[in-house]
Amino acid sequence: MKSGAYRAFTARDIDAIPQLAALSADARLRLRAVAQVLPFRVNAYVLEHLIDWSRAPDDPIYQLTIPQPEMLADADLSALVDLVRSGGEAELQARARAIQLAMNPHPAGQIDLNVPIEAGVERRGLQHKYRQTVLFFPAQGQTCHAYCTYCFRWAQFVGLDDLKFAAREAETLVEYLEQHPEVTDVLFTGGDPLVMRTSVLRRYVEPLLRADLPHLAHIRFGTKALAYWPARFLTDPDADDLLRLFGEIQAAGKHVAVMAHYSHPRELAPPAAAAALQRVRDSGAVVRCQAPLVRRVNDDPAVWADLWRTQVRLGAVPYYMFIERDTGPKEYFKVPLARALQIYQGAYRQLSGLCRSVRGPSMSATPGKILVDGVTEIEGKPYFVLRMLQGRNPEWVGRIFLAEYDPDAAWVSELRPAFGAPDFFYADELAELSRRRARVRLDMLGATPATEA
Repeated sequence: MKSGAYRAFTARDIDAIPQLAALSADARLRLRAVAQVLPFRVNAYVLEHLIDWSRAPDDPIYQLTIPQPEMLADADLSALVDLVRSGGEAELQARARAIQLAMNPHPAGQIDLNVPIEAGVERRGLQHKYRQTVLFFPAQGQTCHAYCTYCFRWAQFVGLDDLKFAAREAETLVEYLEQHPEVTDVLFTGGDPLVMRTSVLRRYVEPLLRADLPHLAHIRFGTKALAYWPARFLTDPDADDLLRLFGEIQAAGKHVAVMAHYSHPRELAPPAAAAALQRVRDSGAVVRCQAPLVRRVNDDPAVWADLWRTQVRLGAVPYYMFIERDTGPKEYFKVPLARALQIYQGAYRQLSGLCRSVRGPSMSATPGKILVDGVTEIEGKPYFVLRMLQGRNPEWVGRIFLAEYDPDAAWVSELRPAFGAPDFFYADELAELSRRRARVRLDMLGATPATEA
């Protein structure tokens, strides 16, 4: 297998992946069963250059890219294996869909609260959660060069069209920005917008540069391509054009930020990875790095310290350590908040000041980005110190609040407010926002609620 030209392998190709030939037929069958529920896509570069096959299945990149049987409940896995074996396609698909819908496919209000609704129209290709930043989902960018098994946007890739975010026309974005002068940042996301040919990406970006949008200051591209397919910036036929586009954005007076997802230091080890990052930096774009803390992949302070030091040495900016979201195979990957804080602090202590631009551990939760800032003791009792880094209401930003210390809690919804308070400070306003959105949706459907909440 040659990794010079891009080739993707999906669930249909499991038996054709040479490196998986060492697995037993039964193990490959279980893998095919899991891949009916969770998206599976990998490429030759990942298989040949990132996975240490001598350590599989315990290798972190193997865990990051190859779905594991333990990601599903035993009963679900057993049923799917039987259906894959018997070839009952319709029943197999129905069972897989039922499992997917039970896995919280769109956490943190992504559909219910984040998608703008204006003049009775839902802008399904946009999300606007924070005042200054709009997320845009170009339709042709709703896949990736390879899929991460932890991905909180896994529902984009499994055919759940009713739950998918996608926009086909840049005019929708331009019109929205013209009506919202508070927006300073647009984040192209997905999937991965850099799977698109540059000529297609230009059709989304250039209208932003031609439009009269003086308030738009920053254009970001969320991507895993620097880790999973560095050829996108080096040898792909339109690699040079992509870098020219970054330069044109800056010439138009906009800042370009490439939001790179590196989950493990090994993703930066191949020479191609370092060369790709350097080419992006040479274009004038800033590379900011973020990733979730994932059990079995990077739940070790030494791994994060190595990752952040390597990023800074290569000229990138450590940006966020996230808590893995409460979606998909969350039980397989989750790290309790107390342990996450220990890992973050353990890594942070090993760093020089240049590396300490990173923020974490942070939860991208329904009310906003909530930082686990530490643990304090009051009258002999420990409490989590939490801080709102971003909020649906900008007035929440910077607010510090406390939660009861729980060594097993892995998400804000599992925490109790300190001192016996019934709710966290944002609860009433968030509930009212949810009620207003529900009324708007009912109006869109031509229905009227029987009573006001």
